[in-house]
Amino acid sequence: MQSEGSEATTTVGARDRPAAPELSATLVFVMAIACGIAVANLYYAQPLLDTLAHAFGVSTGTAGLIVTLTQLGYALGLVFLVPLGDILNRRRLIVAIMLGTAAALGVAAESPDIKVFLAASLAMGTTSVVAMILVPFAATLAQDYNRGRVVGQVMSGLLMGILLARTVSGFLADAAGWRAVFWAAAVLMLAQAAVLWRMLPDVRSHSRLSYPALLISVLPLLREEPVLRRRIVYGAAMFATFSALWTCLPFLLSRPPYGYSDSVIGAFGLIGAVGALSASAAGRMADRGWSRATTGAFLATVLFSFWLMDVGSESLVAMIIGVALMDLGMQGTQITNQSEIYRLRPEARSRITTAYMTSFFLGGAVGSSLSAWLYQFYGWRGVCVLCMGFALVALLFWLTEWRSKPAS
Repeated sequence: MQSEGSEATTTVGARDRPAAPELSATLVFVMAIACGIAVANLYYAQPLLDTLAHAFGVSTGTAGLIVTLTQLGYALGLVFLVPLGDILNRRRLIVAIMLGTAAALGVAAESPDIKVFLAASLAMGTTSVVAMILVPFAATLAQDYNRGRVVGQVMSGLLMGILLARTVSGFLADAAGWRAVFWAAAVLMLAQAAVLWRMLPDVRSHSRLSYPALLISVLPLLREEPVLRRRIVYGAAMFATFSALWTCLPFLLSRPPYGYSDSVIGAFGLIGAVGALSASAAGRMADRGWSRATTGAFLATVLFSFWLMDVGSESLVAMIIGVALMDLGMQGTQITNQSEIYRLRPEARSRITTAYMTSFFLGGAVGSSLSAWLYQFYGWRGVCVLCMGFALVALLFWLTEWRSKPAS
């Protein structure tokens, strides 16, 4: 017998299926670009942390709170906004949230002190979840046989947005100051909202499920889906390492023996393009049923990358290779995770996204806050040891997966 939440979920899914049988390549491309532009707002500040610390006259630990609050805001958006994708018109919801992001970026650009900037960061994080409404939307529009590939393609755009955000932010800050970064991002969000209003399919929901019931219905998914719980552990651990690296890497690279500028630090984001380009490949491997083996390989890659960045912290070559491997492992794990969880319940993809991505970004918030604190007292080595610990826990947990028969 299904629970009340499950019955409601089925009703939502049956009435919310799009009429179009195929998802066009053009629309996939537009959704990928939109995801990248939206999620980039979470990362514009990361290569500027040292600059922002000096601009507002605060410590590196306080500057690190920018990353933490942005990610906590994202978690709030995942809990309270993303589930709405299962009951509201997604086109209208996406555009409305993007307009809210543009407003938050404008406040950040004009912040007179760190308190206002931190509040704007929380708001930016909360509204940037529009990317996590677009990804399950694409998965819903896709066919069963190519869902992993479509998710991988859309996520490629999202991951490139993460990487290019740091590079663009660094160069623009050097050229026109850090405030210009956030004004440019606000204009970009307004333009993207207009494009999506014209191109997204007008998929309407006829659900009568109330908002409180919608939020509560996320909890049974966690209880009833072991694959979701397992993938949450992998995702949270990997994003903790990712956030820890990009929170503290600007501090390392801005000091001797490197002494790099914001633009050079931001350019390190391009190194991770290797990982972003692997997204479609990871999705195809998931479609072929190779998720279990590739997950272990990706987790081991992240563990090795931080060992390399620890022992080679004063070597530019070692750092470049380490960052590339970390991004490859983290992003490969993320695509594999999403390909697997979106196979579970087609009618509840927005709520599955909420359950998974809330934990994912809470892991990132823990990683960024702990790493900023550790860096003050133990330097770069403390950050690397923390990240190796996260990766090792995930890898040991992965070993227990081989006791179960179904691949997850």
